[in-house]
Amino acid sequence: MDPFDFDESVRTRGFPLIAGVDEAGRGPIAGPVVAAAVILPRGVRIEGVRDSKTIGRTEREDLCSQIRQRALSIGISAVGPDEIDRINILRATVRAMTEAVMKLGLTPDMVLIDALSLPSLSLRQVPLVRGDAASACIGAASIVAKVYRDGLMRDCHALYPHYGFEKHKGYATKKHLEMVALHGPCPIHRKTFQSISSLALPFGRA
Repeated sequence: MDPFDFDESVRTRGFPLIAGVDEAGRGPIAGPVVAAAVILPRGVRIEGVRDSKTIGRTEREDLCSQIRQRALSIGISAVGPDEIDRINILRATVRAMTEAVMKLGLTPDMVLIDALSLPSLSLRQVPLVRGDAASACIGAASIVAKVYRDGLMRDCHALYPHYGFEKHKGYATKKHLEMVALHGPCPIHRKTFQSISSLALPFGRA
């Protein structure tokens, strides 16, 4: 089913305000995990909205601009690497998603979440496997979260230029791991992730 049609089918069942929730940055070895919640208005279609990982940067940023202009409400939350190390990446992701919903300017009737449940959120919610492809609101949240996080990682590149964060955004590419081995991890690396902890190098050398 078309993702906009899917969302409309949910609205017609008595849930006119749908918030889609997704994250960006769960897999990298550096930087924050970011979540976004997006409520799109009924009847609005933004062609091309889908899983952000399948979209090139130029199209993704254009879609993000359209989403920001046309959404009824957007909430964004980031949980940093220190907190990820303290509570683990799954809990950090759930926290970021929950906070993103709480930052919405409207209270949704239904929250559609990509794959996860948010136990502390007292709103009706449905986790959807591959939700960023099934629901337009989740796809929109995926795009907003990805664009926001990419911007944060470009800022991190200015602080720690050795690692190439502006290119790989913190993912464990071969070049990234080579730079970590050469320079040691920096303060935004996730110390508990195996690719970093196995190096047994001191932090903060960059």
